[in-house]
Amino acid sequence: MPQTSAAVVCWAVSREAGARNRPAMFGHARLDRMIAMYDTLHAASEAIRQRRVTPLELVEQCLTAIDHWEKHVHAWVFIDGAAARAEARRLGEELGAGKYRGPLHGIPIGVKDLFDVFDWPTGAGCPRWARSIARKDSMIIDHLRQRGAIFLGKTVTTAFASFDPPVTRNPWNLERTPGGSSSGSAAALACGMCLGALGSQTGGSITRPASFCGVAGLKPTFGLLSCEGVVPLAPSMDHPGPMARSVRDLGILLQGMAGGPGVGECPVPDLQRLLGEPLTVPRLGRVRGLFEDRAEPAMQAMLDETSRKLREHGAKLCDRALPAGFAEVLPRHRIVMAVEGAAYHEPLLRRHPEDYPPKIRGLLEEGLACAAPEYARCKAHQENLGDEMWACLDEVDALLTPATTGPAPDASSTGDPAMNSPWSYTGLPTVSFPVALSKDGLPLAIQLVGRPYDEARLMSVALWCEQALGVGSMRPPPTPRHG
Repeated sequence: MPQTSAAVVCWAVSREAGARNRPAMFGHARLDRMIAMYDTLHAASEAIRQRRVTPLELVEQCLTAIDHWEKHVHAWVFIDGAAARAEARRLGEELGAGKYRGPLHGIPIGVKDLFDVFDWPTGAGCPRWARSIARKDSMIIDHLRQRGAIFLGKTVTTAFASFDPPVTRNPWNLERTPGGSSSGSAAALACGMCLGALGSQTGGSITRPASFCGVAGLKPTFGLLSCEGVVPLAPSMDHPGPMARSVRDLGILLQGMAGGPGVGECPVPDLQRLLGEPLTVPRLGRVRGLFEDRAEPAMQAMLDETSRKLREHGAKLCDRALPAGFAEVLPRHRIVMAVEGAAYHEPLLRRHPEDYPPKIRGLLEEGLACAAPEYARCKAHQENLGDEMWACLDEVDALLTPATTGPAPDASSTGDPAMNSPWSYTGLPTVSFPVALSKDGLPLAIQLVGRPYDEARLMSVALWCEQALGVGSMRPPPTPRHG
């Protein structure tokens, strides 16, 4: 692991440096107005295209939000404000010269600390790894860089993308978890510290933190996006994906992350064009079984009310029964995750067990103890269940489920991934976005599940539902709340 690099210098940039180095031309009053105006990625993107705002102004907007929130929320591993400003100036000059890279040109992004970014450390939530400097961009970062995205820094991940609680706190209530493992990305988005963020999911690591923090999340079809340069957990279930403040923002980010044809068997559709076309009233299948049995009363009530509102706007809803094999999905998902995680981490776990917090260590030890025939049975079950899910999606455009079992629990855990793990196991694409607040003021979200490699239809359904429900981007109270 290299010990010295230019990245070590940027790693040392303090979270308060944005306030000290901000040019005097950006007053707080003006930036507060900008935050309200450019609350979503797509609004900021259009403003850049029309030259109503500059990339540098957007970067300053995000750094101002960081100044206010980061000392409470701890969403970032490090922030490289100087590099972000320099890149913003360069991209602004490109605009002045008539070069426009597309809807991500000049958009400030947070990067989950599993993705390699050239000359930055990739810590993966482990202090020992924090000096491991990436010598090249991950493929997704390369695609985003080519499309003009600006990287503000690395966001917190739980240790090795596992279940151990992160240092990050939920901005809606600092005593609640932000979820995991994409904890920092979700919290940073909720506070306006970035306009888009990268996450990854092996169980529920995009959907759950997005839902707990009141933002949107997309877990694409397995294999649609490249995992090259992303620290693995379970390679047959690892899904990189975008997190943002609205469904439309997710489509813009997914397009940029793919960088053209997807690495799966089908190309990524032109989501920008498709989401600009008239939306069709969807047919939705509400899934019961596990998704009612594990849901808390607040989540069940929210889903009932959401279903009623969607019907009022014309959506066709029907119940969808789950395949018999679904009864085994949660324990078999854990076995696959444990075995594949152990295969990657065993050498390091043996040499440095102190680097592994209790929950990830326990998972890996389960994987090391698992008999090979049991893992083989799980892989066969995984393949069969993926095939059987086609029947559930017959004659509907998407399945409707809760995004989480309930609102964010206390900070001693990252929450229950039961609503999300089945879709990581089967590889089906999902979109989640918040639709309501619980009685104690915490976000509640729905989850839509689509057909493999049909992100276009899934995103269209999600956008229709978001508009029908009158959902706007949510913001936590400006004064962080305890208890």
